[in-house]
Amino acid sequence: MPSRRTVITPFERALAALLALALACLSARADEAPQKLPTIELRAGLHRIEAEVARTEAQRAIGLMHRTAMPPNAGMLFVFDRTGVQCFWMKNTLLPLTIAFLADDGTIVNLADMEPRALDSHCSAGPVRLALEMNAGWFAKRGLKAGDRLGGAAFAPR
Repeated sequence: MPSRRTVITPFERALAALLALALACLSARADEAPQKLPTIELRAGLHRIEAEVARTEAQRAIGLMHRTAMPPNAGMLFVFDRTGVQCFWMKNTLLPLTIAFLADDGTIVNLADMEPRALDSHCSAGPVRLALEMNAGWFAKRGLKAGDRLGGAAFAPR
C-alpha cells in the first residue's frame, strides 16, 4: 500500500506552536526557577536601576513570575514590538510590584500598584511600548510620578 504524505499548512504550524506555548504555561509550577534575562542600566534622577529586559512574547509572558525576592533597585523592562495600550496581571507573580508605563523617551505615563497573584488587569493610560516593573512602592519612595522621566540607553532622545 502506498504511503500518504501529510501536508501541514503554515496556519496549522502556528496553531501547534500556540498550543505548545499554552500547555507550557498551564503546566508551569510555582516552584519553577524564575527566568534570568540580560540587564540594562536605567536611571531615575540619582537612582540607578538594574532592569532585566523582556523583549520576546515568551519572555514578557513569564515576566517576574515565580520570584520570591528581588533586590531593591532591580526590576524588569518590558519592550513591546508595537505601541499600544499595554495591560498586565499578576498570575503566578509572588511579589507586590509597581509598574510604570513609559513613553519612548522614558516619561512615565502612569503608575499602577499590583498585588501578588491577582488576576485583575492594570493597563497603560495611553499607548506605550515600554513598561517597567519594580518592587511595590519603589517609585513613590523616590517621589516619582506621571510626567517624570527616566534615563538610559533604552529610551529615545527627545
